[in-house]
Amino acid sequence: MPYDSIFRPGLFDGQVTIVTGGGSGIGRGIAHELASLGAHVVIMGRKPEKLAAVEAEIRADGGKVSSQVCDIRDEAMVADAVAAVLSDQGRIDGLVNNAGGQFFSPLKDISTKGFEAVVRNNLTGGFIMMREVYNQWMGANGGAIVNMIIDMWMGTPNFAHSAAARSGMYSLTQTAAAEWASSGVRVNSLAAGMIMSSGFDNYDGEAVNFIRESASNIPMQRVGTVSEVAAAINFLLSPGAAFITGTCLRVDGGGPNARRHLKLEPHGNSPRFQGFHLDSTPDLFRPA
Repeated sequence: MPYDSIFRPGLFDGQVTIVTGGGSGIGRGIAHELASLGAHVVIMGRKPEKLAAVEAEIRADGGKVSSQVCDIRDEAMVADAVAAVLSDQGRIDGLVNNAGGQFFSPLKDISTKGFEAVVRNNLTGGFIMMREVYNQWMGANGGAIVNMIIDMWMGTPNFAHSAAARSGMYSLTQTAAAEWASSGVRVNSLAAGMIMSSGFDNYDGEAVNFIRESASNIPMQRVGTVSEVAAAINFLLSPGAAFITGTCLRVDGGGPNARRHLKLEPHGNSPRFQGFHLDSTPDLFRPA
């Protein structure tokens, strides 16, 4: 059973798109859908075994894929990885800046080293990727960039380091959209709320309860799926978004719109879209 995309077959035929963090979680799903729509997908990440596994999955489905081991925090490594993609594929039409990560911690307990590590992972690394892709290809040839951020609109307790970094990426996206439009480059961001991906399996202890209880604070009364994020990403990369740049598309079930005075009623009226045929439920959402 192939990826069940809502988009027409061949949408990205002949195009090359880089997906950072493509070896797991949301990035894996994005890469699968892009490949199912005809793109040659280049997945980047730090762990070659994860990249190899996703490559094998995509090839088994008949998709075109390659990988580059790359730590987006390493400037020289990013420059070399982008150059390698151009040497192998001859073009870069899209960049999905998906790689990132954070840890659960109250603000008062975050060390300076920990804070800076998360900022470098979620902001500086994304900037380096954008700059290298622009300078090496898109500045002369155009393209589309989507930067992954998070629901950080009202502050993000227990993830202050990530919220600070993603807020910076939100602003960076808007600046790049203005500066790079004359080169035919569109730059947008996508703010993901609670998404049911394998990344949840990295948390334990108090963080697990925090995540499990999150749905009750979301108007749609559920968490999102990898497929719902991937569909939004692919729209922003597509010709249908040709007049969209500098904006942020929220995929969060309306979470930031829930005010304290609003009583949210439990319901089951928000059906999920699940197009990713290889997706699985994180352990913390499985029945005990």
